[in-house]
Amino acid sequence: MKLNQVKQYREKLRAHSVEELSDELLKLRKEQFSLRMQRATGQQPKPDQFSAARRNIARVKTVLRQKQAAQAGGKK
Repeated sequence: MKLNQVKQYREKLRAHSVEELSDELLKLRKEQFSLRMQRATGQQPKPDQFSAARRNIARVKTVLRQKQAAQAGGKK
């Protein structure tokens, strides 16, 4: 992803609710699993797809954690 695409993706994630972020995380983990299975069965997925999936998972988890912390802080 290019820098501009990353920024747009982050903004899109921040607009989602916690439930939508959880769904997105599940989708990305399934994609990561699929890539691992492709590699194990002898297909050759592009190597950059592995790192892109890992980074996107980290982005979603970061935004999800921020939203959960904000909700917990607002309840005090």
